[in-house]
Amino acid sequence: MSGLLALLDDVAAIAKVAATSVDDVVAQATKAGTKAAGAVIDDAAVTPKYVHGFAAARELPIVWKIARGSIFNKLVILLPAALLLSAFAPWAIAPLLMLGGGYLCFEGAEKVAHWLSPVRDDVAEATAKKMSSQDSAHLEERKVSGAIKTDFILSAEIMTIALAAIETDSLLLEALALAVAGIGVTMLVYGSVALIVKADDIGLHMAAEGRTQSGRALGRFIVAGMPTFLRTLTLVGTLAMLWVGGSIITHALAGMGWPGPEQVVHTIAHAFEPLGGVLEWLSGAVLHGMLGLAIGMALMPVVARVLTPVLRAVGLGGAQSRH
Repeated sequence: MSGLLALLDDVAAIAKVAATSVDDVVAQATKAGTKAAGAVIDDAAVTPKYVHGFAAARELPIVWKIARGSIFNKLVILLPAALLLSAFAPWAIAPLLMLGGGYLCFEGAEKVAHWLSPVRDDVAEATAKKMSSQDSAHLEERKVSGAIKTDFILSAEIMTIALAAIETDSLLLEALALAVAGIGVTMLVYGSVALIVKADDIGLHMAAEGRTQSGRALGRFIVAGMPTFLRTLTLVGTLAMLWVGGSIITHALAGMGWPGPEQVVHTIAHAFEPLGGVLEWLSGAVLHGMLGLAIGMALMPVVARVLTPVLRAVGLGGAQSRH
């Protein structure tokens, strides 16, 4: 009887350790996913463009294809690379974070430049008309391929940010946390995308088939409000990219021995502390966003004249245009 009780104690202890490990994985994955918020919001804001112009019946299958490619990017390619990096070259994480932060700043600055250059809208419209004349199956294949290439860049950025946010000495816990964060981010992004691209259809159905007057009114509100919602989401995504990109770069510089920019931002933001914690946080976010915009504007000519030709030469040119 004593042996059975000892066995039960051992089982209970193992279960407790396992439960603690699961909690640790979830906590680390949540923290890592939160750090990548700017990239996640941007991805959810941009991805719906890849299903624009297709028949309603093809929208969700296209989203699923892109999501499946995103999972492959994160778990099969980037997760092993991140673990190898953590094990054998942890010194490279800060420079890679700076690259990821620079990418966010560039993306945000390019969106701002796009808003300020209406001529580019005419070019985009002409390109869309040309593409609409192609065979729909071929066009779908091109759109999905371009989206997955773009996702690879963004996923690499997300996984690097997540890797830097995970605090553990266990390689297994690190791998599980990265996997959970990667899957969670992908579900969040592409689940949101699926809802966004089908919102019009849902609203139209509610407006036409709703059983109550309030239900039909809600359907009309959804249909009428979607353009404004998408514009707002794009704006929020852009601001988040600039803020997160700027903060990543200042934090990475501090980790590499140059704490000056981060200290300046912290000092200025701290001056707003007597006015309330929200204003202190907001001032820091604005300063990081302004820094991110300046960095992004400086990177735009470098990307246009150097990086884009190189990416086109290796077959990744489609990954540069996200507008």
